[in-house]
Amino acid sequence: MKLALKAAAAGLLLSVASPALADIKIGATVSETGPASSLGDPEAKTLRMLVEEINAAGGVLGEKIELIAYDDAGDPNKARTFATRLIEDDEVVAIIGGSTTGTTMSIMQVVADAEIPFISLAGAIEIVDPVQPWTFKTPHTDRMACAKIFENMKAGGITRIGMISGSDGFGASMHKQCLQIIGDYGIEVLIDETYGPNDADMTPQLTNIRGKEGVQAILNAGFGQGPAIVTRNYGQLGIKTPLYQSHGVASKAFIELAGPASNGVKLPGTAILIADLLGQDDPQYGVVTAYKEAYEEKTGSPASTFGGYAHDALRLMVEAISRAGKAEPQAIRDAIEQTKGYVGVTGVVNMSPTDHLGLDLTAFRMLEIKDGGWAPAQ
Repeated sequence: MKLALKAAAAGLLLSVASPALADIKIGATVSETGPASSLGDPEAKTLRMLVEEINAAGGVLGEKIELIAYDDAGDPNKARTFATRLIEDDEVVAIIGGSTTGTTMSIMQVVADAEIPFISLAGAIEIVDPVQPWTFKTPHTDRMACAKIFENMKAGGITRIGMISGSDGFGASMHKQCLQIIGDYGIEVLIDETYGPNDADMTPQLTNIRGKEGVQAILNAGFGQGPAIVTRNYGQLGIKTPLYQSHGVASKAFIELAGPASNGVKLPGTAILIADLLGQDDPQYGVVTAYKEAYEEKTGSPASTFGGYAHDALRLMVEAISRAGKAEPQAIRDAIEQTKGYVGVTGVVNMSPTDHLGLDLTAFRMLEIKDGGWAPAQ
């Protein structure tokens, strides 16, 4: 299948499949470049790869898929512009994207006004709570990440922590969600620090946390480069207090950016990160192994949590089109909402009119970085 690269006025337009054969248009706007590229790059590569696979296998409903995707570089204004272009100019029947919470939130009103189904690839709970009729998402929520982390802390006897959070959309949302449920686990925040998305040194904040008497663990709510800097500074300061990160950094790129200081870091992640350790009786074994092998053969790069989010989004959408029997926005929306028992890279999905995520905590795996790789956390 021929991959056509066209220059767009405000981003890179990627079109998969020959226009003469591409009958079902699905749009995407992801952060393939920019500060969130560790999320958006594997998402874009996954979408292109899957469309090629699906079309090579005959498409859906006997028609080919045309993927029309833009690189919003993590800019909410660009994401909104591209979402509008996808709907008004490209005439897509559905949209995947929003690598970050900020870009997702900027897309949501556009798809609501146009009544186009949208599957987000971002983490904040506000994306699906309260439920918006036309918006769904594949990543676990930040609130679920907090719960998984606090379960592990409680099991380890940790009752007093320090927090450091990014002030971006995801970091602020996760910080809020953690504070709302932390009391349920008998854990107290003794000191609470923040950093900006462009900060290059979090040593002052970490020094304050280190100096706070009674802190038994540190939790960093954030994604992108910020948590890697926090981890490097944590190592440079020689802090021995256990460090927890969010699922927003669950990729090999984080380990590479953070360096040796990342060893020992714990975080909630998905099965893709420990694919080689899954038993064949694990319900996700087949889909996780197939995706990992295909992605790594195609790209030469390690498969990541974020690519898995895109995998599930496109597969959910294609499955919904197949079940609906037609590629019309309302029919696709309704079919996505009726999804039951879909086994994906991220987990087993059961959607409903009151749940546009469809995952529970069992889909999260508590992981620890050991020797530059992933292992189940103890």
